[in-house]
Amino acid sequence: MSEMITVGEAIARTLEQYQVDAIYGVISIHNLPIADAVGQRGNIRFVPARGEAGSVTMADAHGRFSGLGVALTSTGAGAGNAVGALVEAMNACTPLLHLTGQVEKAWLDADTGFIHETRDQLTFLKASSKRAYRISNANQAIAILHKAIQDAQTPPCGPVSVEIPIDIQGAKIPASLVTAAVRPATPAAVDAATVDALWAQLKQAKQPLLWLGGGALSSAAAVKKLADAGMTVISSTHARGVLPDNHRASLRAFHNSPSVEAIMESCDFTLVAGSRLRSNETRSWTLTLPEPRVQIDIDPAAASRNYLMDQTIIADCGALLTALAAKAQGREWGNSAWDEQVQQAVVAAEQGLREQCGAYAGLNDAIEHALPDDGILVRDITVSGSLWGSRLFRAHQPLKNIHSLAGAIGMGLPMAIGTAIANPQHKVVGLVGDGGLSLNLGELATLAQEKANVTLLIMNDGGYGVMRGIQDKYFGGRQYYNELHTPDFTALAQAIGLQAWTVNRAEDFQAAMTEALAMPGPSVVEVRMGEIGALRFAGPPQKTLY
Repeated sequence: MSEMITVGEAIARTLEQYQVDAIYGVISIHNLPIADAVGQRGNIRFVPARGEAGSVTMADAHGRFSGLGVALTSTGAGAGNAVGALVEAMNACTPLLHLTGQVEKAWLDADTGFIHETRDQLTFLKASSKRAYRISNANQAIAILHKAIQDAQTPPCGPVSVEIPIDIQGAKIPASLVTAAVRPATPAAVDAATVDALWAQLKQAKQPLLWLGGGALSSAAAVKKLADAGMTVISSTHARGVLPDNHRASLRAFHNSPSVEAIMESCDFTLVAGSRLRSNETRSWTLTLPEPRVQIDIDPAAASRNYLMDQTIIADCGALLTALAAKAQGREWGNSAWDEQVQQAVVAAEQGLREQCGAYAGLNDAIEHALPDDGILVRDITVSGSLWGSRLFRAHQPLKNIHSLAGAIGMGLPMAIGTAIANPQHKVVGLVGDGGLSLNLGELATLAQEKANVTLLIMNDGGYGVMRGIQDKYFGGRQYYNELHTPDFTALAQAIGLQAWTVNRAEDFQAAMTEALAMPGPSVVEVRMGEIGALRFAGPPQKTLY
């Protein structure tokens, strides 16, 4: 007779087949059969987050590096707590599997008041995920799990939620139903005629511009060859480092700098590779992009989504850029005089940003000096993160500057934890503000318990600094509801068992960051901005506020 195992154990065995090395979650009466199986087998690390929002955000960060993040939440309010983090993973196109529970199958959608029951949970999971499935038959559980993982890992990637009634989790099924991992669907091969036609268009241009988005994260070698050939390159903040900052053709991510805009306007062709051309990087789509414009995207629905394109090529960016790069023979565009103009524009943009950051540019430099070259910056949506963390801090490789693409605050700490666990040999700096940190403050305990290799840098300005800037600029300086009571974060960190420092003078940035970053494991540095000086930011440049 075939070995019989619970669906919970079958799920654990299947995740092992996909080489999952960490699950982030909050255990509950409605997911214990899965958690129990993971614990008994002992092959996958379980990270007990303090909230479902934190667990899914950690899994999101992990998935950006590993190729599949996994989160486990409870049903009802627990699954609801995960929605904001799922929205972020959707924006970042992160391959993520969200497993959540459900009430017993007999009581599904019956509105009986069963514990943890919620009305139409599957609908809000569908709204916040790439796909959402309900397992209604124990014998189909692993088949649906394979389908969910394939959906999550097939570009454009995204989070996929699977809800599993608690009685099905505990039901017995034949172990033979645990089958081998299923590969994601592969995109069609790049058509040679398409490559030839695009190359002919590029060759007609005097100075083409290449705009990189997250879809080009795996294209570093091809992008470098095209940049070596003379293509001028600008990237979204998500794609920073695909072309190193110090390359002569890199405009980095200075989209809204006047000097860089002037360079872009001098180009005569735009190739957009895997980018949504988001509002905050294009002044709500009023930034001029040179024509003609050609877009490469794996998603047919992306065609001319935010800018009218002369052509959209549905293809994998990595494959198509690699095919184009293979045609480049030496220098194809530009010359040393153009290179000098590009570098002057970048220097002017950086200088303007340094002046805006004031003393805090020195904090950026202190971290650059103390953080190893393979270190990773994870930044929340905060004044510092949006200014020096976003565009001033170095980017010499992709995925070294991680952040929320949806623009939501509060994700910095759990993202830093997930990033550190996915990259155990790399030091991580988590850059957060006091306001955003408060949304997931409980994850400080997760940081301590998991001994994640994170130095959490808390920029404490006593409230919502970004909102102060927006209210000052757009609401006649009227300041309401942005002042927050904040704890002594240094004392709080120490109470949790973390090593912590307080910095209240700009002169101490270098010493504090050097000491904190030299220490393995978790630590906290609190910068008391009220004693150093304000940092002004009124949101990304845009045509109008709304």
